[in-house]
Amino acid sequence: MTAAAAPNDPSASTTKGRKPSLGAIFLTILFDLLGFGLVLPFLAEEARDTFHTTALTGTLLGSTYSLMQFLFVPVWGRLSDRIGRRPVLIWSVAATGCSMLGLGLCLAYGQSVAWLFVMRIVSGVATANLGTASAYIADITKPEERARGMGLIGMAFGLGFILGPGVGGILAAIPVNGRHGPIACFAAAGLSLINVIWVVAGLAESLPPEKRDTTSKRRLTPLDWQAAKATFSDSGIAFAILVNFIILLAFTNLDQTFRYFTKDVFAMSPVQTGLTLAFIGVVAAGVQGGLIRPMVKRFGEAALVRVGSALQIAAFALMAASPKLGVVALFAAGGLLALGNGFTQPSTSAYISKRASASAQGETLGTSQAVGSLARMFGPALGGFLYGFGPSSPYVFASVGMLVAFALATRLRDAPAATS
Repeated sequence: MTAAAAPNDPSASTTKGRKPSLGAIFLTILFDLLGFGLVLPFLAEEARDTFHTTALTGTLLGSTYSLMQFLFVPVWGRLSDRIGRRPVLIWSVAATGCSMLGLGLCLAYGQSVAWLFVMRIVSGVATANLGTASAYIADITKPEERARGMGLIGMAFGLGFILGPGVGGILAAIPVNGRHGPIACFAAAGLSLINVIWVVAGLAESLPPEKRDTTSKRRLTPLDWQAAKATFSDSGIAFAILVNFIILLAFTNLDQTFRYFTKDVFAMSPVQTGLTLAFIGVVAAGVQGGLIRPMVKRFGEAALVRVGSALQIAAFALMAASPKLGVVALFAAGGLLALGNGFTQPSTSAYISKRASASAQGETLGTSQAVGSLARMFGPALGGFLYGFGPSSPYVFASVGMLVAFALATRLRDAPAATS
């Protein structure tokens, strides 16, 4: 493995005179996640009600998408360690646009739900780039600024939830061939085209050739046990990844069941569901965009993981009770959920990144994101299964899951960052 400078060295390579920056990668992630958010208010519902599947089958669309991310996030992370972050981001964004165009056509003209699964498989492979984006941030930030940098990903998620579901719900009301949703998918494909142009024109490479892992024999395959073993050999990293897995497993019970919940319990339209998700996104963006930095400086990443887990215990319990308490309780639960998730996600990423060596940021964060994708695969499917026992069942389970995560997070301790 080549010798590498510390990841806080801002003298990383430039591309045609441009310097890598947090603002540039933030825009790249934001465009990607806006497209993801556009389909949230309607996709599971369309699968259930238009293609006449079960609630579980509808949620499996989300699980399939995350399965592909589980398989391919470490691939693109390791590849980016070898060839640089920018080429991986360019091709993945372009492929995302193609997959969203295909999804829109399937929603408009498809006769079998199988085609929706094909498109979600393609999209999951293409969008498995968050590990690469996380590594880009790690390349250009000092260890003490890492949580703020990782918070940009969370902020992009928040903004994606603000704009994506709201706009997606509105666009879903416009029928194509008598069906709802294709226009939102076409809009997501258009966002990907804009993103490709931006990455090509505005995103500089963050990993210069002299810092790349050119001698490693690790394979670029989905399940590279050697790479996983290297990541999990650090017990602190391994334990943080476990905590993050449980948090995401609990949280993603919400992903695909929330539209069922708002429609079946509160008789909300897709637009109203989108606006509810937008409210959650406003809170999340505020936390991860402005609050996370001073909180990490004062309390550290480990403490924020614990606080965020505790808030999400209360949030999911309140959401489970909202059918009896009313829609105000639903919004209050959403606010608490966004606040708690706004603490846990950037804090766990920063905790892991600060313990990884400079030359293995892509591999380590890619592995972490892949395990997170595994949780996102099981979470929606579990939520869809539990929904059959009653609309509140997924959120009761999620509250218990967050309690387990909180108990485990009490063992996390902040430690000095890795330097090589």
